[in-house]
Amino acid sequence: MRPSHHTLSLLLVLALFVWAGMVAAISFMEAPLKFTAPNITVVLGVGIGRIVFHALNKAELALSLVALLSAGLLGVPSRIWLTLLTAVTILLAQTLWLLPALDVRAAALLAGSPNPPNSQHLTYVVLEALKLLTLFTSGSMAFGWAMRMARRREDHRRVTA
Repeated sequence: MRPSHHTLSLLLVLALFVWAGMVAAISFMEAPLKFTAPNITVVLGVGIGRIVFHALNKAELALSLVALLSAGLLGVPSRIWLTLLTAVTILLAQTLWLLPALDVRAAALLAGSPNPPNSQHLTYVVLEALKLLTLFTSGSMAFGWAMRMARRREDHRRVTA
């Protein structure tokens, strides 16, 4: 049995905003704040960060799958697809390129031989900000679209009743 339009719309909006909330809370609050805690060294903070960001990445992949499946079954407008696919593309770039590269750097730091600075961390942060913006945009557009569709369905029911 196929889920209802209402259920799929709720799943889509929920997945997008939960995903956005997780990115905002972890990337832009937890990550910088942990280094302000007493007795947290850079090495300890990086070790914790690796664990947290790998867990976040797995949750993001699951939420992106829910969002993609819901959007596909709903047949959302192209503008919602564009923002959703932008967020997913950023996530895949982070998953397949940046996280592994940052992992190598973190492992070297934890082993006591840090690599020279490069732009990978800054690139990750910029992509996180862009992904967060696209998630909020996509979620807002999906919510507005779902509300319009629900009103149309209700108006249609009134007319045909």
